[in-house]
Amino acid sequence: MKGIILSGGTGTRLYPLTKVTSKQLLPVYNRPMIMYPLDTLLKAGINEILIIVSPEHAEDYGKLLGDGGEFGCRIVYKVQDKPEGLAQAFILGQEFIGNDSVCMILGDNIFEDDFSGVIKNFKSGGQVFAKAVTDPERFGVVKFNDKMQAVKIEEKPKEFLSNFAITGLYIYDNRVAEVAKQVKPSARGELEITELHNWYLTRGELKVDLVKGEWVDAGTFESLFHAGELMRRKATG
Repeated sequence: MKGIILSGGTGTRLYPLTKVTSKQLLPVYNRPMIMYPLDTLLKAGINEILIIVSPEHAEDYGKLLGDGGEFGCRIVYKVQDKPEGLAQAFILGQEFIGNDSVCMILGDNIFEDDFSGVIKNFKSGGQVFAKAVTDPERFGVVKFNDKMQAVKIEEKPKEFLSNFAITGLYIYDNRVAEVAKQVKPSARGELEITELHNWYLTRGELKVDLVKGEWVDAGTFESLFHAGELMRRKATG
């Protein structure tokens, strides 16, 4: 299993904080934000990690994380010249993924849950995770049937589908890069990761589990503040 942390983008919702640094390098309590998704991968035993970064901040990530030796892993970097949707990460990372499965986590997503067991036991297909939220319109949203099986996933649906958002942790087998190449840009001009979810879902190969602990998508001022408070409570007991 390879790991990818997607830390590109411009962080416009956090401007002017992101005028001088990458969103994923902003402090969350006592550590840069990216350290938390890195921990999620390391806890699962993933020791080969690709970090996708924007060109203007590539050097900063290198200064912070280096080649990964300090953390007992190997870290390599790929510059994303222009952010064109989450699915693009698998295209950029195809050579890195090779013949392995891959677990991608978004660099601004912070989880309480330990996904080690799920990641280590993954065999094939796809695996994503959902969480009930108060603002599902910000996310890809999944609809479950009465047996809590996923039946439909839409990206930022205009009409209420459910309050279960797909979180920023995705596990796929190595077909995902070729599938991503087939995705056409949405009306937003992006390669939507929801298209990948649905490719596996329509083939009966996508599993959707619920996140039990807290999950923060720290891409707004409010969620960034909440993430800091959550990590402060965990660190101080």
